[in-house]
Amino acid sequence: MLQAYHSALNEYPDTRTVGNLGILPINTKFRGPAPLADPNEADIIDETLDLFRANSLFRNFEIKGPADRLLIILILFVSDCLAKIGTARTVPNQIDANKSLNTLAVDNFPIPGDANFPLNAHYAAPASRADAEYLRGYLTQVRQELAARLIEKLYADGTGKPSKWWMSFQKRRFMNRSLGTQ
Repeated sequence: MLQAYHSALNEYPDTRTVGNLGILPINTKFRGPAPLADPNEADIIDETLDLFRANSLFRNFEIKGPADRLLIILILFVSDCLAKIGTARTVPNQIDANKSLNTLAVDNFPIPGDANFPLNAHYAAPASRADAEYLRGYLTQVRQELAARLIEKLYADGTGKPSKWWMSFQKRRFMNRSLGTQ
């Protein structure tokens, strides 16, 4: 039986958690509370983009640590991004797709503990209102960076249209779930 791919960052030293979600460093140009990663090393966003296509084929995923919980949320966000681009009335060019996904990244979205968060059975709620605000800020920043890097991959061929290979995954639902943000 095939196994899903887990985050190599589950053992990242001194990882802060909010609830039971890992707060991992990222390389980013967006403002926010995320700790900054070593620019010479892959971060959770690189890992999400590398593992997205393989993991999107799985209905089950055994959570092995706090980084896996973040990986799940980010993979589901990539699915929502692809669905947003795929359901546009006309195929968006890179500039339009960038605007659309950045808006999606910063729009109000549920976090663990919120009544409408679809994976509450697997996530602990933040312990305090301050933790919840920090988590929302962190996830917003990570979503913005992920959307920006996804756009770079989708439009890497220079044709001005999103990669058919990536877009072929827009209907796939990792763990048969959706964050429902698109």
